[in-house]
Amino acid sequence: MSGGVDSSVAVAMLVEQGYAVFGIMLNLWSEPDSNRANRCCAPDSVAMARQVASKLSIPFYVLDARQLFFDVVIRPFIDDYTHNRTPNPCLACNRLVRWTFLFNHALAAGADYLATGHYTRLSRDADDIHQLSRAVDHGKDQSYVLHVLTQEKLAHALFPLGEYTKEHVRQLAQKYDLPVAERPDSQDLCFVGAGGNYREFISRYSPQAQRPGSIVDLQGKVLGHHPGLAYFTLGQRKGLGISSTTPLYVLEKDFDHDELVVGPKDQLGSSQLVADNINWIAGHPPSLSFPALVKVRYTAREVPGVVHVLDGDRFEVKFENVVPDITPGQAAVLYNGDICLGGGIISN
Repeated sequence: MSGGVDSSVAVAMLVEQGYAVFGIMLNLWSEPDSNRANRCCAPDSVAMARQVASKLSIPFYVLDARQLFFDVVIRPFIDDYTHNRTPNPCLACNRLVRWTFLFNHALAAGADYLATGHYTRLSRDADDIHQLSRAVDHGKDQSYVLHVLTQEKLAHALFPLGEYTKEHVRQLAQKYDLPVAERPDSQDLCFVGAGGNYREFISRYSPQAQRPGSIVDLQGKVLGHHPGLAYFTLGQRKGLGISSTTPLYVLEKDFDHDELVVGPKDQLGSSQLVADNINWIAGHPPSLSFPALVKVRYTAREVPGVVHVLDGDRFEVKFENVVPDITPGQAAVLYNGDICLGGGIISN
């Protein structure tokens, strides 16, 4: 439980269906500054989750995961930005915090299932293999961040909201008379805090990321200067601090020379990628080479490509056309229609 509308409705649905439910909320790390409380467990969120649990007459517990969250989410997030990668911390959180730490505690406490308010669907194929599929509401689908789940985890998972749209979920919150019905969705990184941004966060925790350098074009001409490569992402257009008669985008971050390479949009992207740290949801790839729809960022559209499995922990994708959003540190997640096959972290 998070105190938000999605997890609260998921709880109410399960109670209505006759499950014996207890709620767990994670207390996650936040900066030692009351103005930057982690939005996933801010005091008002804890109070709201407690209120929902009370209304539904279920037990409610808060589980301390602050140090773990810092060790497996925050520290790698800082290290990745410092070393020229653009991570998605929600992947590490889902893999190591929610679906390892929380999962193990839930089962140890006697649960048969861990249910969450994620928008995704579960099914089984003809061979009784658990499948993870995109939600009915593609605009809210969260299978991208859940591609890290294994057969073991999916056997004990429930996602009650997968068949519903967000609008319908809010209607259900009103039906159940939950106090969260009109609560806004959380946005951005939970640990950065209200009013903050990841660039300020990086500057506070990674002074070495603040190595200034030159902004250059593809011919090496110096166009300006930057405060540190960690503050920029591939494909970024705004906030470069340089003037040009044509729009310029970040094409490359040259870590060895501290150079930010910019150029026109038609020079942006690549027609292939390599990913490592792979998880195959079925436990193995469909074959050593197969076509798939590939999503290279959480908000990106799926694009067709051909996947070649290189070894046990790497695959390569070749696309028909140039894909502009390929970014080391983000996940490349593979789909067969709506079925999520798995994915890995883009390394090149």
